[in-house]
Amino acid sequence: MTELSLSEQAYEQLRRMIVRLDFAPGDVLREEALQEMLGMSRTPIREALQRLAREHFVTVIPRRGMFVSGIDVSELSMLFETRSVLEPYAARLAAARGTDEHWIAMAAALDAADSAIGNLHLMEIDRRGHEIMWEAAGNRFLVDTLDMLYAQSDRLWHLYLADVAEMQHAVDEHAELMDVLRAGDGERAGELMEEHIRAFDAEIRTAVTERLASPLAG
Repeated sequence: MTELSLSEQAYEQLRRMIVRLDFAPGDVLREEALQEMLGMSRTPIREALQRLAREHFVTVIPRRGMFVSGIDVSELSMLFETRSVLEPYAARLAAARGTDEHWIAMAAALDAADSAIGNLHLMEIDRRGHEIMWEAAGNRFLVDTLDMLYAQSDRLWHLYLADVAEMQHAVDEHAELMDVLRAGDGERAGELMEEHIRAFDAEIRTAVTERLASPLAG
């Protein structure tokens, strides 16, 4: 295994732990402890942390160290207005460029919802549906950007919605989208994806409002 692949592996593992709140906002990230946890040397850990800092999952404070970035609810609008533009664009590209191989893979991923246990599993299926659509769009720069944006959205979901949201409807929306993508209807695919993103945005905003209004907040 090369040093580059180790760096990628460290990045994926650390980002997953941040997204799923195994590392909570504000937690200190010490290189030595992460080396021991992941069984890797300093170089891939450091490269992974640098990448996570560029993507705003990690905050570097000079002479103090590295910390898991906070989740700033004031940035919700920026996150979702970006996704609401790029995800529909990816859907339109996918409708034009996708192959039967993509739609067979998407159908298999969505079929797993029939035996899914709990929201976490359904959220993973939702993510896989997005990933296949991004791959079908055939633009690696778009894939990298959307992957990062989805991970930020996923962290919000774990913080505010994991215990209360009902994810089956999101998977059902992917099934409708898949039929449109397979038919090559880019315009309708873009519309459905925008509706999907905006529905998630509305759920998050409602959950944040209720959390802040709770007498237990703060």
